Amino acid sequence: MSCIELEIRDSVAVVTMANGENRQNPTFAAEMLNALATAESDERVRALVLSSSDEKNWSQGVDLAWMLDAQQKGDEEGIRSFMYGMNKVFACMLTIPIPTIAAINGHAFGNGAMLACSCDFRFMRADRGYFCFPEVDINIPFMPSMIAFVRKAIPEYRFNELKLTGRRATATELEEDKVIVAACADRDATFEAAMDFAMSFNKGRGIFGEHKRRMHKEILTTMETEDRPLIESLTLTA
Repeated sequence: MSCIELEIRDSVAVVTMANGENRQNPTFAAEMLNALATAESDERVRALVLSSSDEKNWSQGVDLAWMLDAQQKGDEEGIRSFMYGMNKVFACMLTIPIPTIAAINGHAFGNGAMLACSCDFRFMRADRGYFCFPEVDINIPFMPSMIAFVRKAIPEYRFNELKLTGRRATATELEEDKVIVAACADRDATFEAAMDFAMSFNKGRGIFGEHKRRMHKEILTTMETEDRPLIESLTLTA
């Protein structure tokens, strides 16, 4: 069963993460890239909404069970491949020539929150779910490019607080900080608001893609010049 589903609704590509907590692992990265490529190849598509089929979670970030198993097996190449795969996902979100809109209908933690930040716009439900960077508590550092593209979405003072405390933020707080377009009443209202916003777009792909490439040029460069050496230097200790 696929963990990523794609449906075209009029001019909107609806990409749904459909694996419960939507933990990110090699399968997640590969299927997400495939869905994004399919959406981009369909000339009818003028916007993309990224949602979740789970009632509680949008994405809980990295699949720590998979990661622990890979570490125990000493699978350095598998972990490197996954890290490159997720960087490709983030890079695609940053450059795909259509607006990308996160409909955050549950918890967005760690790499899940980063995935939301890689989108162009965000909506979030206010009745349940938190936005959180728990890496400081689980001893996982951000990659340099992650810091760069999270900063495009979150004001520096709030990013500083959330990154260094690991505190869980609410939709209401994020709306006040303009991290999200709107805090919505519930899950259905979040998806509807994201879809309405997506349907309002009919921009030319050429100019929209060029805007995004120029806006995010430094982030993409950071992936190559700073992330890559760190990924390549990964060493698992016994």
